[in-house]
Amino acid sequence: MTSLLEKFELNRRKLLMERSSPGRIGTTLLPLDVPESELPDAEILREELEMPEVSEGDLVRYFSQISQFNFSIDHNFYPLGSCTMKYNPKLNDEVASLPGLAQIHPLQPESTVQGAIKLLWELQERLTEITGLAGVSLAPMAGADGELAGMLMARAYHLKRGDTQRKKVLIPDSAHGTNPASAAMAGFDVVSLPSDADGNTDLNALRAAADDELAALMITLPSTLGLFDRNILEVNQIVRDAGGIVYGDGANLNAIVGRVRLGDLGFDVIHSNLHKTFTQPHGGGGPGSGPVIAGDRLVDYLPLPIATRTSADNNEYFSLGTPPNTIGRMGAFHGNFGALVRAYAYISTLGKEGIPKISEDSVINANYILSQLKGYYDLPYDRTCMHEVVFSARNLKRDHGVSALDVSKRLIDYGIHPPTMYFPLIVEEALMIEPTETESKETLDYFIEVMKTIAQEAADNPDVLHNAPQNTPNTRVDEARAARRPNLRWRRES
Repeated sequence: MTSLLEKFELNRRKLLMERSSPGRIGTTLLPLDVPESELPDAEILREELEMPEVSEGDLVRYFSQISQFNFSIDHNFYPLGSCTMKYNPKLNDEVASLPGLAQIHPLQPESTVQGAIKLLWELQERLTEITGLAGVSLAPMAGADGELAGMLMARAYHLKRGDTQRKKVLIPDSAHGTNPASAAMAGFDVVSLPSDADGNTDLNALRAAADDELAALMITLPSTLGLFDRNILEVNQIVRDAGGIVYGDGANLNAIVGRVRLGDLGFDVIHSNLHKTFTQPHGGGGPGSGPVIAGDRLVDYLPLPIATRTSADNNEYFSLGTPPNTIGRMGAFHGNFGALVRAYAYISTLGKEGIPKISEDSVINANYILSQLKGYYDLPYDRTCMHEVVFSARNLKRDHGVSALDVSKRLIDYGIHPPTMYFPLIVEEALMIEPTETESKETLDYFIEVMKTIAQEAADNPDVLHNAPQNTPNTRVDEARAARRPNLRWRRES
């Protein structure tokens, strides 16, 4: 016999179609006061598709309930490595929602949106100061979009100089995963560079590859190993001496913002994900923002538009201009304006004193986790990490048959979002953990306790992990089968 609590749980998990009752409606439409339109061709009508018949109250309750099954940074700890899932201050949303910013149109005359263009110009100026580079285009609307822009700029630079043989892009094996695709889409040939035993770029391999065919190096600093490349100055000099462009994947500046300027290290161009370091909410594919930021060699190749300022008679005028050798547009208008406003609000709120605290606290938090979990999980590179720490579950898999996937699934039972798994690819059974600077010590201590508990569970009762998660509406699924044979359509049982 089903208990009341079991009945409650079963009802809570019912799909909307399963809550349907024939004849029940959520609204009553007024009589038509316009001519009735003919229905589409009967051949394209799908009468076999059932529609739910529910009340408005049932509808609201259903979607409110299923929304509570989601993980979000507002509900749970979200240590997703390389993604920087930090708390997004709600003040930023308030600023982006101001009528003077939210209700303007990109095709309005410049004279009517001077405040908005000034905001873009000031954000450009702040990003150049933060990075130590010469100019910014805010147009790219995602990290990969910014990467592609940087590679297209490098290509245009070489072609303008007549260096048509420069078709090779070097990418360390610790770089961000989208770098090879961005280079290939820009028409380059991709060559992988190995890391040395300490997780730095292998200098011997770099020297061997840095010939007159070298177009660029795409390097992530800190790398996806969570490490600051100790060879970075020499790496960049080798590439520049060979005539190549140094591209920095600055998608995640959390570890160095306010402390290290990539322009001072010899980088020619970078992109920065504002939805990571500068707290634009991300998820669901966007909206994101990945401005591309260039040094002196590439600043004239930035994509348009660029916010500019002119002064005359003690008056300022702001407009959207075009760099002389621009690669063109990366998309419509000037990027994701709402994301840019949020980043502007965040940088303005923190100021010069607060910005360095981002990197300070994120690095401290990551190293605190490293120090507490060292010995419970393998540490492929036993050195001070930056904003994230990469562990390996290979010890658990070797000794108890428990994989990184099992550990990640079990974390869900404890109310924690899984970390990034199996990346970077050069670390076996990788668990990439990024706590960010916004998490409290209490949250970190709970996470550490959970990770230690999971390590003990792996030794005592590995089946608990093999079958995790167990405290969720849906338990472990066959992910390969779900991807290849997705069941996306509800059918009434006969």
